[in-house]
Amino acid sequence: MKQILWSIILSFGLVFSSTAFAQEDDASERASTGGAQTLEDIMARQRGEKIDDSFRRGATGDADSAAGIANQLGTLGGASDPEVWRALRYGTADVTVSTGGDEARVLMQDGGMKWLRFREGPLATNGAYLLGGTLLVLVLFYLIRGRIRVDGEKTGRTVTRFAAIERFGHWLMAGSFIILGITGLISLFGRKVLIPAFGHDSFSTIAIGSKWIHNNISWAFMLGLVMVFVMWVMHNLPSRSDLKWIAQGGGLFRKGVHPPARKFNAGQKLIFWSVIIFGASISASGLSLLFPYDLPMFAKTFSVLNQTGLPQLFGFGELPSVLAPQEEMQYAQMWHAIMAFVLMAIIFAHIYIGSVGMEGAIDAMTTGEVEEQWAREHHSLWLEELEAKESDLPEGKATPAE
Repeated sequence: MKQILWSIILSFGLVFSSTAFAQEDDASERASTGGAQTLEDIMARQRGEKIDDSFRRGATGDADSAAGIANQLGTLGGASDPEVWRALRYGTADVTVSTGGDEARVLMQDGGMKWLRFREGPLATNGAYLLGGTLLVLVLFYLIRGRIRVDGEKTGRTVTRFAAIERFGHWLMAGSFIILGITGLISLFGRKVLIPAFGHDSFSTIAIGSKWIHNNISWAFMLGLVMVFVMWVMHNLPSRSDLKWIAQGGGLFRKGVHPPARKFNAGQKLIFWSVIIFGASISASGLSLLFPYDLPMFAKTFSVLNQTGLPQLFGFGELPSVLAPQEEMQYAQMWHAIMAFVLMAIIFAHIYIGSVGMEGAIDAMTTGEVEEQWAREHHSLWLEELEAKESDLPEGKATPAE
């Protein structure tokens, strides 16, 4: 009986002592670990959650508090080996190099594995889903809606839609972007797709060639982007007719519906500004990658965003405003790929409408001439402007449609 009684008392004692210990641990936080990380820190990090590791960042030793050297086997400094490695990891160690810039002083880069996991995981997976899903939607749209044809009777006359310089700028940008997209996808998916299919040696040749082409054809894309912007920006400013075009779905979903539009309708304007904005962003991050460590972008950008309060509003907290040179390159590579995926999905839709999706649309960018009835149905306000200009010309100088 006494043994049972003592067991009950001991059990209650353990319960109360463990409760008191837990309360004491909550109050003193890391007192039980001597200031080191707790089990919860480790579990949170394994779950991929963001943790406050300031208790480790600053624990890199203190040379001023080191004991003096009393003899040959005395203390050598105020930092232990773990503290030295911690300082190297977080970029706070005093590293001196004989050559190279700030990037050469980074001996250990803390964000490398996070960048690699994102690149091989969410970036590649979600990018593939985005492109595949876009193609699937376009195929389904074609099967349901069919090709958008010219409803009225064709006149046999054509009007000039795009001059030669306009078509050159468009194809310079479009052709280079297609090549950049293909070579970029080879770089991202090559290890998972091409190596198993063709082997390491063949992929090495393909990868080296793709990198060279990607780096050099990028200048053609940027030149085409500037040309298209200068030539078409005034035609792509918003107008009242865009609202009516949007309200009627551009006539894409119902036969016989042709909302009025100027030289570019609201859908084309969305494509234009998407290409300009995303293309400029891709170009900026691409230049940062072409000239490593010379054009850092993200530390300053994050600092400005922190001041606006937007990251905190959306739950991202304070974005890092101090980045190692290697981290700048990693962010540039991720952003470059994300923007490229988004723009490729948009261009898929543009290519579809401009080719098999709409009768007569491709003529605008091949010969530059479009059927007059096509222009009347899809860009009636633009055609009226052309006809008004021709009627204002002196007799003999007008250039009617062919």
